[in-house]
Amino acid sequence: MSETIKVLCKYYVLFAVFGWIYYCIEILFRGYSHWSMFLLAGFCCVLIGMLNEFTDKETSIWLQMLWSALLVTLFEFLFGVIFNLGLKWHIWDYSDTPFNVLGQVCLPFTLIWYFLSLPAILLDDLMREKFFGEEGHQYNWGLQRKA
Repeated sequence: MSETIKVLCKYYVLFAVFGWIYYCIEILFRGYSHWSMFLLAGFCCVLIGMLNEFTDKETSIWLQMLWSALLVTLFEFLFGVIFNLGLKWHIWDYSDTPFNVLGQVCLPFTLIWYFLSLPAILLDDLMREKFFGEEGHQYNWGLQRKA
């Protein structure tokens, strides 16, 4: 199997696993979901994993989580503008939530994405190591004392 096919398969698996995890989480908490949430979650989690791969070992995990939350918020906004405002699918509406932008994103959910990004980062690395033979990732938890 060519290297390109292996890489595409890896990202397809990561996309599908994270898409299904989020889809199921949403059903547990909201009672329903929409197929576009599978796509959005899969896409965002692949990006979170890639972000994790391109940061050096000095980058704090907390900063990675912040970048991840901002990335998810950005793509949630773009999806919302396309699907909710443009196509009028009404998948979600944060209009009643404080600090929202056009009802598509809001600060409380950005904070939730911040905390959800940690298990996404850790699971992405675990799957890459166990299923795809990649080297384990070292994390900077920011707990080391400087000399």
